[in-house]
Amino acid sequence: MGALIALLPEVAAFLARPPRLLINGAWVEAKAGERFTTVDPASGQPLASLAHGRAPDIDRAVAAARAAFPAWAAVAPTDRERLLRRFADLVDGHRAELAQLETLDNGKPYRVAFNVEVNVAIGQLYYYAGWPTRLTGETYAVSAPDFHVYSRREPLGVCGAITPWNYSTVMAVQKIGPALAAGNTLVLKPAEQTPLTALRLAELALDAGIPPGVLNVVTGYGDAGAALSQHPGVDKLAFTGSTEVGRAIMRAAAGNLKRISLELGGKSPLIIFADADLDTAAEAATWAIFANSGQNCVAGSRLYVQRSVFDRVLATMARRASALRLAPGLDPEAELGPLISQAQLDRALGYVAHSTAAGARLLAGGSRPGGALDAGFFMQPTILAEVADSSPVAREEIFGPVLAAFPFDDEQEVLTRANALPFGLAAGVWTSQLARAHRMAAALRAGVVWINTYDWFDPAVPFGGFGESGQGRELGRQVLEQYTELKSVWVKL
Repeated sequence: MGALIALLPEVAAFLARPPRLLINGAWVEAKAGERFTTVDPASGQPLASLAHGRAPDIDRAVAAARAAFPAWAAVAPTDRERLLRRFADLVDGHRAELAQLETLDNGKPYRVAFNVEVNVAIGQLYYYAGWPTRLTGETYAVSAPDFHVYSRREPLGVCGAITPWNYSTVMAVQKIGPALAAGNTLVLKPAEQTPLTALRLAELALDAGIPPGVLNVVTGYGDAGAALSQHPGVDKLAFTGSTEVGRAIMRAAAGNLKRISLELGGKSPLIIFADADLDTAAEAATWAIFANSGQNCVAGSRLYVQRSVFDRVLATMARRASALRLAPGLDPEAELGPLISQAQLDRALGYVAHSTAAGARLLAGGSRPGGALDAGFFMQPTILAEVADSSPVAREEIFGPVLAAFPFDDEQEVLTRANALPFGLAAGVWTSQLARAHRMAAALRAGVVWINTYDWFDPAVPFGGFGESGQGRELGRQVLEQYTELKSVWVKL
């Protein structure tokens, strides 16, 4: 392990002052005075002590957001755009600080946090900042004479957001950006494992001039998230996380019929045909599953390779997986960091043990790396072959660096197998045949299909899932529609 990147003074200062809740523009302790400690996944050691928010703190935050809503909704679109651009400018100016906080919290390599996650978050903020002046209604030609009929897009009110730990910075921005651009106020509950960047983002929003109460952050555990989900003062809730929790949120939201959007789990198929550029496809498939140590909702965790080239592709991937450098995220040479927690590590290792006991063939990885890394939550990139389609490793989201690989013979067979699960978040297809690529894209039940590439996003392109992978969409024009009400106005002339 090489010399680690030194912490920036502002990061050290942020960690030195015990982070509190941000409610109505002020840092406050939780009402009960409780705190909880997060853990550095690279070392297993305590990282930060945070305020432990519960239902009474959610009440405070929702009340602050409700009080701030009328004035924020009344801000002229050009002024709201200016404030959001200033917010994006500040995030851009603090990208190294945010990247270090993300690396400490989540464990991912710093260069990935800096060049990918925080960079993507900045791009999304600038994109959303451009929307306030474009959220317009329409005029309608109606059959009745002497009427002028038009529509207005109006903000919903108070929104709640619950974000996950795997991409905590960009997922927070995906909720903050559209909610505020549309004129709503927001209460954000970040994952308890990775709350630091959410707090820093909210602080930067205040520095940008976004008024107190418009963006509030309550850190805590699932009980705080449950209180936010069922709160009668919340008009819309956005959640990214597991399908199981998504179901619970749907039930909780029924109390006041709040609008909800859910980006949930996945078990995404990646399909490689024999006519593809096999070396490029094997490299892409390796990163499709092992990027972020497999902790990715769109991870290509089910790999289908045409039988005639199955052994060749898997041999290439096994060599590449075995060569990936595992290290703490602040090691400049790290390619993969740790899993988020001991529980997540145990879960992933358990799937591997169950699968190999049932007869699966281990082509790479399968265990902890050993040595000093075992103080953290590291796991070797793992590839399993000869896995039954009915096996848990083939059907359930693991959220770890575990790939199940399957041979297939023809197009219809692989389509049937790829579509067999209730998930439908993402899929990938590698082929040199244009007609086949479009046939597959049309037939795969997934919210996004990548052809001869994988895991690309842009803020202009909507993202979300079919079936048990969620409802509603993030990104694009479509997400703004979910943060607004459409009102029709009839005027008798």
